[in-house]
Order: sequence, then structure tokens, then C-alpha cells
Amino acid sequence: MSLFADPRWRDALSNLPDYLGAHVRVSLAALALGLIVSLPLAIFARHRPLLRGALLGFAGIVQTIPGLALLALFYPLLLALAALSASTFGVSFSAFGFLPAVLALALYSMLPVLRNTITGLDGIDPALIEAAQGVGMTERQVLTMVELPLALPVIMAGIRTAAVWVIGTATLSTPIGQTSLGNYIFAGLQTQNWILVLFGCAAAAVLALAVDQLLALVEIGLRRGSRWRIGFGTAGVVAIVIATLLPGVAARTSYVIGAKTFTEQYVLAALLQQRLEAGGLTATTRAGLGSSVIYDALRSGDIDAYVDYSGTLWANQFKHPGIAARDQVLAELKHDLAKDGVTLLGELGFANAYALVMPRAKAEALNIRSIADLAARAPQMTIAGDYEFFSRPEWANLRSAYRLTFKTERQMQPDFMYAAVASGEVDVIAGYTSDGLIAKYDLVVLDDPQQAIPPYDAVLLIAPQRAGDAKLRATLTPLLGHIEIDAMRAANLQAGSGGTPDVAARALWERVRRN
Repeated sequence: MSLFADPRWRDALSNLPDYLGAHVRVSLAALALGLIVSLPLAIFARHRPLLRGALLGFAGIVQTIPGLALLALFYPLLLALAALSASTFGVSFSAFGFLPAVLALALYSMLPVLRNTITGLDGIDPALIEAAQGVGMTERQVLTMVELPLALPVIMAGIRTAAVWVIGTATLSTPIGQTSLGNYIFAGLQTQNWILVLFGCAAAAVLALAVDQLLALVEIGLRRGSRWRIGFGTAGVVAIVIATLLPGVAARTSYVIGAKTFTEQYVLAALLQQRLEAGGLTATTRAGLGSSVIYDALRSGDIDAYVDYSGTLWANQFKHPGIAARDQVLAELKHDLAKDGVTLLGELGFANAYALVMPRAKAEALNIRSIADLAARAPQMTIAGDYEFFSRPEWANLRSAYRLTFKTERQMQPDFMYAAVASGEVDVIAGYTSDGLIAKYDLVVLDDPQQAIPPYDAVLLIAPQRAGDAKLRATLTPLLGHIEIDAMRAANLQAGSGGTPDVAARALWERVRRN
């Protein structure tokens, strides 16, 4: 079989125009904004030591902030500003995806541009400046006709560095809703599809190297006074931009489906997209979004639909304290969602709850059947959870209800947790009840007699602007109540064991249709 006959390769290649185009657009916008801000500031600050030190210090501090954290910080800030603008001026804007990514990446681009511009200008022979002033040039003329042309090769070196940094860091913009080559990487990590991970890394590296070499031609051309090098390098960059803008101009998507950062969400988003397309509608997905980001994106209309879980919304989004029965959670949830204009279309038919999970052999050897049994041995054990779990109310409820204290708490990418507990790297994990890896690794879900973990019915949510969309409702309604837990586990296992979310979603629909 040909390598490219593998559905994982076909899936990667089919998404390349969209992902690459979006990646270039956000990188270009961020770099342009960074240059527009950094170059004038560097010129203004070069003879002002205090301001120069402050600017370089600020830009240096920005570089110490992890890229993902910097990108994530802009989202709530812009969300608050959008709400303030809407209430004050009646004008709002999207805090999702493109804008926070551009602002964060622009900050990342500032340090090399500031530093190289100041260094380039400071490195000019003072005698040349005196000669220019001696022939009657004004300060502005000296700057534009002597200093900047002489410093331009050094400035271009800073722009090259900034471009590579921005293109690389842009892969981290996926969790805040910006489509990029990072979509490959995040999806591949979640589904253990290493072809996607390698494809995303390689595509980002090739793009960064191509832009760097084209800018290097411009830099060398400026140093040597070679017009053909300057022209060829500039034309190459323009060609890349035009080639990646065309898919974005041509794309006309009617619906956007959101997905969180784990395998099941990729499968369900693919299923919703496939059902919409089967109904004659066009759709795309925005995957890899955090729990709070995805709900805010739905509420503000940046996505049109996604699947969430009743307990997550009830405890985390709407901050209900304590423990409640399933019917109470769903009733209160519908009321809370209605206040935001969000429609709970219905439940899909299965629940994906958090659960404490451990190897069956170890649980039987230690006579542990429930979390209450686990509590006595927990101080000698290590537990692993996903990136959110230990800061969620469910964990606080578990500790309070069972007086749980573990020797070590570790955070891991979700699929890695299962391999870690199966191999003995950790003793217990906070897993998910609909995960097919539970059966694959022969793990056991511990009972929760205190019902400290709320119910997690999978529910389909519709954005406020789609509340009256009869065609959307009619297309997605056949899914409600028809996805059983065994079918979801099988689909999750298929997607995370060499398959793709698209293939797993089609198999899941076939099981739903037969039932």
C-alpha cells in the first residue's frame, strides 16, 4: 500500500491549505504589527538611555513568558474589553482566535527588532553623521537618508529572527481558537497520531526556513547593494503570502463546530461536521479549545455548536457548589444556559465522567473497589490527571468527601496517563468513563459511593445566533439519545489507535444508524 494511501496522510494533506494559509496570515499580521510598533519605538529611544533600557527590559520579560501562557492571557483580557465596548459603545468584537493570537505574537516579535534596530543605529560611524549634518541635512534627513539605510542590514537580521520566532510560536495558538499548523500537533498528540505531529512540525519548520532564507536574500542584497537579491527575496515572500491567502478568500463556511482538547471531542466534532455536510450544509471545525474558551466562543457566536458535559458546565462554568443528582444538574443547567441565549439541544445518550482509575490487577491485589477503599492507601500513591483536573471543583469535592491525600500529583497529556498507569509510572489516574483505553489497558473504574463527582451527560449546545436555525436542528437531532457508551468507547479507541477522528466518526454514525 502506498504511504499516501494511509488515511492519516490523506487527512493531513487535505487540511494543509487551510492550516498553512491561516498560519501564514496570523504570522504575517503579528510580524507587521510588531514592526509597526517596534521600529518607531527603537528610533525614538536610541538616544534616551532610560527609555531604551525600559523597552528592552519589557521585551526581554515577554520572552520569558511561555508562548502558550502569553497567548492564553490575551483571551480573557480581550473578552472583558469586548464586553465593555459592547455595553459602552454598542460595538463588540471577537476575542477568539485571530486577534489574541496576533497581539501575543506581535509582543514576541519585538525584542529582536528593538535590539537590532538600536544596535544598527548605534553602530554607524559618527563621522558619517557629522558629514551629513555638515552639508546641511536636517535631523530627519540624516535619519532617513543616512542612518536607516546603513543600519538596514542589521535591522533585517532582527526581522529574520522575529519572523522565525513568530512562525514557530504561532503553532501554540490553536487552544485559543486560531487555526494554524499547530492544529496538526495538538490533534496528533491527543489521538496519538504521530503522523499528524510530525507533519505539523515539519510544515512549520519548512515554512520558517523558507521565510528566513528569503529574508536572508533581502538582507544580503542590502549589504551588497544587489537589487536582484532584494527583488527575488521580496517576491518570494509575496508569493507565499498570496498563495496562502487564496484558500482563505475562497472558503465560505456556513457552520463552525468546536472541540476541546481530547480524543472524544475530535471524534464528536468530526461527527457533527459530517452530519451537517450530509444534510447539504457546509461546516468546519475549531479543535483543541480549552473548556472556558470553547463555551465563551459559543456564547459570543465564534462557533455554532459543540458537545460539552453537564457536570463540567454545572460545576466549572456556572460555579454550582456541592453535589447534586443528575436531573437537578440538567434542570439547573438548562436554566443557566438559557440566560446566555445558548440552546441545549439535547443529550447524546452517554456520559463521560471523570473517574479514578487504576490497573485491575493492582486494585484486586490491594482489595480496592471504591474511592473510599483507595483513601487509606493514597498517601503512598501517585496520581496523574489532565492539565485541568487538579484545579477543578471535582478534585476539591473528591478530597473533601474522601479525605484524599496522595504522595504526588502529576499532570499529563490525557492519553499518556493511561500508558503511565498501565506501566506503573503512576498508581491512579483521573480518567474518563467513555475512554476506550480503559478496556485496552485492563483498567478498572473505582466506585464513587459519596457521588462526589457530578453527572457528565454529553450534551449538544447551539450558539445564540443559531437558536432558530431549523435546518441545523433537523440535521443534528437524529444523534440525540442514540450514542451509547460502548459505541463511544469503540470510536475513541479507534481514533486513538492508529485511526483518524473522521474515520472513527463515520464508524460511530454507522452504529448509531443501525440502532
